[in-house]
Amino acid sequence: MPDTGTLRGDLLAALTVTGEARAAFFAIAAAAAFSGLVAGTGLTPAQVRDQLMRARPLSNVTVCQRAHDRGEIDLDRIPAAVLALPFDLVRHDLLMHLERLKPARIRSIVDELFLPLVHHHHNEPGSAGAA
Repeated sequence: MPDTGTLRGDLLAALTVTGEARAAFFAIAAAAAFSGLVAGTGLTPAQVRDQLMRARPLSNVTVCQRAHDRGEIDLDRIPAAVLALPFDLVRHDLLMHLERLKPARIRSIVDELFLPLVHHHHNEPGSAGAA
């Protein structure tokens, strides 16, 4: 995982690397799924995705833990769903578009969606455990 010294920098780098590394994988997985190879398993698309991702999960733990250790965020105040959001969106975009994310999309995920939510929960009194 990248260590740029800031949550924003780490996320931009991690999401870029993740998107580039996983684009081909998602294209192959989607082609297999849509061609009916997983139709006979009885699994939902979400279950298939979970099984595929279990082998090499996209993890926000390192990025967020470093930011917490630097004092940028308080992990106890930010819901797990918010912390997972940028990686969930990268997975979504990879599956929907079957190509690596453009830098502008990654910046949008980090700057327009994730960081405002993190700052809201980080600065909101009594937000620990909020969902």
